[in-house]
Amino acid sequence: MAFKVTCYGVRPNEVAFFHKFNKYNYELNLVESLCTHENAEQAKGSDAVILRGNCKGDKTNLEKFASWGIKYVFTRTVGFNHIDLEAAKQLGISVARVPSYSPNAIAELALTLAMSLLRHTAHTLNKTSNLDFRVDPIMFSKEIRNCKVGIIGTGKIGLTEAGLFKGLGADVYGYDVFQSDAAKEVVKFVELDELLNTCDVVSIHVPYFPGQNDKMINDEFLGKMKDGAILINTARGELQDNEAILRAVKSGKLDGFGTDVLPEETKFFFKAFNSIDEIPDPVVQELVSLYPKVLITPHVGSNTDEALSNMIETSFDNLDEILKTGSTKNSVIK
Repeated sequence: MAFKVTCYGVRPNEVAFFHKFNKYNYELNLVESLCTHENAEQAKGSDAVILRGNCKGDKTNLEKFASWGIKYVFTRTVGFNHIDLEAAKQLGISVARVPSYSPNAIAELALTLAMSLLRHTAHTLNKTSNLDFRVDPIMFSKEIRNCKVGIIGTGKIGLTEAGLFKGLGADVYGYDVFQSDAAKEVVKFVELDELLNTCDVVSIHVPYFPGQNDKMINDEFLGKMKDGAILINTARGELQDNEAILRAVKSGKLDGFGTDVLPEETKFFFKAFNSIDEIPDPVVQELVSLYPKVLITPHVGSNTDEALSNMIETSFDNLDEILKTGSTKNSVIK
């Protein structure tokens, strides 16, 4: 009998990739929607479940999975805070993740958001799409080679973005509690306050630690930034205080803000609203209304051919490894 795997959050463009990398001939049950309390039953009869970010891997769903004999609940993401590890351990469910995938995917999006804001591309295209081809003062910009770029968090993704900016001629600065030798070859490490005070573009690439760095991008953080700077967050929405960012954009402290993430983003992302008033948060409503000063993408940083291939292939490899050996190097429960 084939080993059956239910995969949640499989977008239409991803289906072919799941079949392409199914080298172990699993029986696949591909569910387009994210895993919720309402659709958890679609996994009944499966041997394993593969989630993506923003799926509900909480105690309620894990108990359901366990009652159906599911012993493996994996995620095809780096982060795993959407899975209740304590409940999984108690239920005897193995949890594994994908520790890394194409860092270029997120780095390229961060660069794209930054350059779009620097060159006021969205503003300009907005005008020309409305048949206004006049050049206005907002379209004037610096060249990136005359800018200082600050990367907060110089792991694989941050370092990749730093290299991209350096290739464009920018002076690139970094801040990280761990300063790797590889990063030292690309960035000049400085203290956080100096980075914020001097950089024209600041890009965030730090992991989120609940209860430790919630809303690290707050009034104090923004107040230390250079006037008229651009802020980019493609890390985690929980790192940002939306109200503080809104104040900074409206006051002109920030010339632009680009983000691929929001706090409690499942309230907004992957849904279509008929009007701005339907967005279930007045602060997010205001942020959206500040386009093109504020650019929001719906967590699409890893939505590339390379990253998707990495995530799916590693997830399938994790399952094969644990079935053959009883463990996997990418387990998150020891």
